[in-house]
Amino acid sequence: MQLLSVNLGRPLAVPYTDQPRGVTGIDKRPAAGPVRVTAPGPKGVGASGLAGDAVCDTRHHGGDDQAVYAMAREDLDFWERELGRTLPNGSFGENLTTVGLDVSGARIGERWRIGSPAGPPTVLEVTCGRIPCRTFQGHLGEKGWVRRFTLNGAPGAYLRVIEPGEIRAGDPVEIVHRPDHDVTVALEFRAATTERSLLPSLLPAGAALHPESLAAARKYVRAHTT
Repeated sequence: MQLLSVNLGRPLAVPYTDQPRGVTGIDKRPAAGPVRVTAPGPKGVGASGLAGDAVCDTRHHGGDDQAVYAMAREDLDFWERELGRTLPNGSFGENLTTVGLDVSGARIGERWRIGSPAGPPTVLEVTCGRIPCRTFQGHLGEKGWVRRFTLNGAPGAYLRVIEPGEIRAGDPVEIVHRPDHDVTVALEFRAATTERSLLPSLLPAGAALHPESLAAARKYVRAHTT
């Protein structure tokens, strides 16, 4: 399991986002060298994420529970075949393009250690899947993309930063903790999008879930408990 690339985006003005300033950071390109991964300091001061990466839509991206977005190269390869076009690393707006790692099959709360002897390792924790949006569709230029991506059910994973450090292309990825529940990113994504009846099945993941997913699961259970 390995990082193929670490991808960073700069603010870019586009016509397909509903952001008030009309800019997005989804156009991410592989970084040439090491990238610092940050976490909030004492009392929550500071931000989580990758140094140098623009997050323009802070309503739906970024923050401590969506600090880093990972996508498997295997899934990009699948979409290359489906769409009949080349998709370089970073094409889906992912920060991390991995190989040999079942990203959408990862369990909520699963922890990955990423790093090499060249720098301090980083530890990340899986929180939820990525919900596709209008900006994602506009970036790819594929009609009906939101629905198509959703039905495929392999959204990639958002992660929070447990231990900050430094990462670069070629770093090994090691799973250092795998929870004993069966709540995967793919299951959380289905519950959040096409199969709301699955929401109660997310509860075993507990506080490792993105807070919005956990709140939605609890709300569903309250509404359907007689």
